[in-house]
Amino acid sequence: MAVTLPGIFFSSHFPPSSSRSRSKTFSSSSSSSCCSSASSSQMELNNEFGLTKFKEFPYLSAPHRNLMVDLVSTVENRLGSQLLPCSLPPDVQYYQNQSGSAHASLHTRSGNKPSHSQIDFILGSWIHCTLPTGGALNITSLSAFLNPLTDAPNFLIELIQSSPTSLILILDLPPRKDLVLCPDYLHTFYEETQLEMRKQILEKIPEVKPYTSSSLYIRSLVSPTAIMVRIETEASQPGRVEEIIKDHVDPIAKEVLGIWLDQCACGKREVGDTERAILEKRDGLIKIKTIEVDIGSNFPRLFGPEVADRVLGAIRDVFTV
Repeated sequence: MAVTLPGIFFSSHFPPSSSRSRSKTFSSSSSSSCCSSASSSQMELNNEFGLTKFKEFPYLSAPHRNLMVDLVSTVENRLGSQLLPCSLPPDVQYYQNQSGSAHASLHTRSGNKPSHSQIDFILGSWIHCTLPTGGALNITSLSAFLNPLTDAPNFLIELIQSSPTSLILILDLPPRKDLVLCPDYLHTFYEETQLEMRKQILEKIPEVKPYTSSSLYIRSLVSPTAIMVRIETEASQPGRVEEIIKDHVDPIAKEVLGIWLDQCACGKREVGDTERAILEKRDGLIKIKTIEVDIGSNFPRLFGPEVADRVLGAIRDVFTV
């Protein structure tokens, strides 16, 4: 969730459900009691299980999996002590619907405020959903959000694969200021970094075409240099999508992440009190919109109301930390 949780871009890609899956009922009082009595060592084991499950990316091809693992590891290794451990409960770090047709994993780490970190939180996720046609939909995403101590852009990557021959890629540094009113911001983060060049390199590949989201809201959030493309290959070329991921998407995604880490997450910018309040309000509105419009409408349909409520509640907690 720009937010991507698992991405603001996935709403039109989930198949309609013929019937709603219902999750098993859990006793909230029993769950609360277990949480309150859990030892710190058990919590560490749970977190390790959740991270391991998340980083497995079990339904992806090797190039796709390697890309996501490398991106997540790079963010966590580079930011290090700026991030707090994941605090999500185990049944939010990994969850599925009752029928077993949909599986998902969620990983979040909030910024360490006492260290004066500029990180609000990072959020990674994957979703695997069996399609009525017999195929599968796989969505993987990684988002990183900065707090109002800086006005630098956030980071977003999402890959949506609906078949072995079709993949949508969204890669961007979503701006947190009006680019018309702030030409220096446009120059610093989008012109000097040559993000447009990377977009053009991908679009020169014959199988790569521009992708336009049907949502005006989503299109209003991304930058002018956002990479939003659809990769379509012939059925007679098995493995071509994986080849494009390995040879083209992987290096470009890592370059864009490197730019974000160097100039946004670890760069220092002066932000006054008035501007800080505006940033906080803007960031908050995006988070609310993401939950209400996108995630809130899709999760109950895919995972059933109880699982959806549990996951959405955990996400709201992360968004409001």
